[in-house]
Amino acid sequence: MYPPFKALMVQGTTSDAGKSVLVAGLCRVLARKGINVAPFKPQNMALNSAVTRDGGEIGRAQAVQAAACNIEPTVHMNPVLLKPNSDTGAQVILQGKALTNMEATGYHDYKRIAMDTVIDSFERLVDEFDSIMIEGAGSPAEINLRANDIANMGFAEKADVPVIIVADIDRGGVFAHLYGTLELLSQSEQDRVIGFVINRFRGDIALLQSGLDWLEEKTGKPVIGVLPYLHGFDLEAEDAIDNQQQLSEQAKLVIKVPVFTRISNHTDFDVLRQHPDIDLQYIGKGQSLSGADVIILPGSKSTRSDLAYLRSQGWDKEIAKHLRFGGKVLGICGGFQMLGKEVNDPLGIEGEPGTTPGLGYLDTVTTMTTHKKLTKVKGQLNLLGKQATVSGYEIHAGESTIEGQQPILLEGGQMDGSVSDCGQLFGTYLHGVFDDAQALSLLCEWMGAENIATVDHHANQERAINRIADAIEEHLKLDLLWPELGNQ
Repeated sequence: MYPPFKALMVQGTTSDAGKSVLVAGLCRVLARKGINVAPFKPQNMALNSAVTRDGGEIGRAQAVQAAACNIEPTVHMNPVLLKPNSDTGAQVILQGKALTNMEATGYHDYKRIAMDTVIDSFERLVDEFDSIMIEGAGSPAEINLRANDIANMGFAEKADVPVIIVADIDRGGVFAHLYGTLELLSQSEQDRVIGFVINRFRGDIALLQSGLDWLEEKTGKPVIGVLPYLHGFDLEAEDAIDNQQQLSEQAKLVIKVPVFTRISNHTDFDVLRQHPDIDLQYIGKGQSLSGADVIILPGSKSTRSDLAYLRSQGWDKEIAKHLRFGGKVLGICGGFQMLGKEVNDPLGIEGEPGTTPGLGYLDTVTTMTTHKKLTKVKGQLNLLGKQATVSGYEIHAGESTIEGQQPILLEGGQMDGSVSDCGQLFGTYLHGVFDDAQALSLLCEWMGAENIATVDHHANQERAINRIADAIEEHLKLDLLWPELGNQ
C-alpha cells in the first residue's frame, strides 16, 4: 500500500461531509511545505465543471484543489465526470472528453471499463507528482453501488491507497455515521482505513472527548482530528447551491436567478453572492422573479428541457413584465441560448430531437452539435461606451448564429455574446464572466449600480483555501498521516 504521504484518499460518510474542502486544505498544507502535490477524484457527478489547460472538462472542485496546489488543472485529476441530463441518465466524460450519454443501469456495467481510464490517469499523476490527495464520492457504504465501484473503496483497493473517513458533526449522529460506515465495509477495506476526521464542530472539544475515546476503542482507528465550524467559510460548492451571503445594510442591486432542473455552473454567481452590495437570490419551483432589478438566466445541461420548465413556472411572463418595466436580463451559456429565437437539437444531443422556440429577445439561433466547445478565454468587454478586461471559459454543445452588436472581443479576434438594441438584455457564452474585477464593475454599472465595492473573487478563493489549511494544521494530528515530514 502506498504510504499516506505519497497517496491518501479522503472518503466521507455522506455527500457534503467535507471531502472536497478537506482535500483542498490538505493540498495547500503540503504545497506550503514545498511538496509537489496534485488532487485526484476518480469519478465525479456534477453539473459544475471547469475547462483545463489541455482543453478538457473536469469537476470544478478539482480545479479549486489544483489552485490549492498552486498548479494548473489537467483532465487526469478527474478522469470520469458524469453530467446528469435526466433523472436516470448522464453524459459520460472520460479524461476531459464527452464519450456518450448513458442510462444509470448501462453505466453501472460500463464502470468495469472506466476503471482502466481511472487507473491510467492516477498512474500518470503518481509518476509526475510527489504526493496525490484523492477525493472519494458520496459514501463508500452505499450497498447498491458497491459492485464495480470506481469512486470509493473499489478504486482504493485497485490502486492500493490508504483512506481516511470524514463525517460532518453538524448534521448530527456523527459517531453512528463513522462507526456504521466502517462496519459496512469488507475486512480488507476496513484495514486500509487509517483514521477518522470529524468536521464542522461547534463548542467545547472537552464535551466531545468521551465520544472520541469510545470511537477509537470500538474501531481501533485513531481520530486524526476535529475541525471546527468555520463561520462565513465560503469555497466553491461542488454541486449544491450555496445561499450564504454577507450583505451590507442596503443592497444596491437585487438579482434573481431561476434554478433550472439541470442548472449548470452556478458557481458563476459566487462573486455576486459574496458581494456586500448585491442581494443575490436563487428562485426555485413555485417562487416568483418579481422584485428583481436584474434577472440572470444561468447555464443548463438541457437547454430545451429547462426552457420548457421556465415556461411551466410562468417565469417567461414575469421576464416579459420585468423588461416592460425597464429591468435588465442577462443570460449565460444555456441562459443566453434561451434568450434567442430558437434552440434546435436535430440529433438529440441533449434529449429528444426537435426545436423549441426561444424567448425571442435576442437575434440568435442555436443548433446543438456533436462537437462540444471547451476553451479558456480572455478578452475585452465593451458596454456603455466603456471597456474592461474579461476572462472565463466556454463549455457548450450549441453553436449560435448571432446578429447585431457583440460586446466581447476575444484574444483570438472572435466575438462573443449579444446585446439587445434596447440595451436591456445581455447574453454571453462565458462562464466566470463576473470573476474579473474590471468586468464585474462594468457589468454592475450596466445592471444599474455604480460605485459599488470592489470584490476580488480570486483573492477570496485564496483566503478560503488558506483558512481551511490553517485549521487543518492547528487541529489535525498530521504526524499520524505524514511522520516523514517531521518538522518541515
